[in-house]
Amino acid sequence: MSTLNGKTLFITGASRGIGKAIGLRAARDGANIVLFSKTAEPHPKLPGTLYTAAEEMQEAGGKTLVCVGDIRHEEDVADAVQQAEETFGGLDILINNASAISLTSTESTSMKSYDLMHQVNARGTFLASRLCLPLLRQAENPHILMLSPPLNLNPAWFGRHLAYTMAKYGMSMCVLGLADEYRNRVGVNALWPRTAINTSAVRNLLGGEQSVQASRQPSIMADAAHAILIQPANQCSGNFFIDDEVLAAEGVDLDRYKVDPSLSDDQLLPDFFLDS
Repeated sequence: MSTLNGKTLFITGASRGIGKAIGLRAARDGANIVLFSKTAEPHPKLPGTLYTAAEEMQEAGGKTLVCVGDIRHEEDVADAVQQAEETFGGLDILINNASAISLTSTESTSMKSYDLMHQVNARGTFLASRLCLPLLRQAENPHILMLSPPLNLNPAWFGRHLAYTMAKYGMSMCVLGLADEYRNRVGVNALWPRTAINTSAVRNLLGGEQSVQASRQPSIMADAAHAILIQPANQCSGNFFIDDEVLAAEGVDLDRYKVDPSLSDDQLLPDFFLDS
């Protein structure tokens, strides 16, 4: 299989950034995209809504279903899954992309921030997976893809931002557990970027425009996700993929993804959780 034509993807956090990019890439194949997020109204500082993202995906060739909801609320996710089944007849792929981030030290992390990260990242991933699995198990080539890092136990990644690391690793632990539990039935993998990605989070949290210039475009994650999702699910599971490794194996020229093509690879801003 080399296309996602006719496949139905459920993407959490689909209104912007990497989630939107994955949806656009699938839409170009003629896929059905279920967009799930809270972003129904324009944000004063962040671009796009579920509806503008859906319009772009339709223009790219896909069919869309907008589901406004909070990944922290079980009834919202359950309702979206039901709408997906009623609209498209089932699900083939779940993209657990929704994530909350706060790069704070232990003493400067409020419990409100701690709870948000764990409810969105770890609990949200478990919840969406749990509710989508009954439909995924009926699909011909079902996949779950987490946007989460390899489980790197280097203490430095815990000491820098313990609460965030715990929440992101909760997503990655879902990969380990689900891949084993659903072996030969559902392909469950993680995908993580080698470098910073040109998203609002990088612009707002990691140094503004200078960091953006040292990033890669979200399309690198979208193309890497596509390469994973067209693999046979019973042969591709339990992996912690890195975006540029996936595409290098496909013979793709990685320079096309640089925000600033004049920068060398060693001038790009590394992402978290990957040791040099």
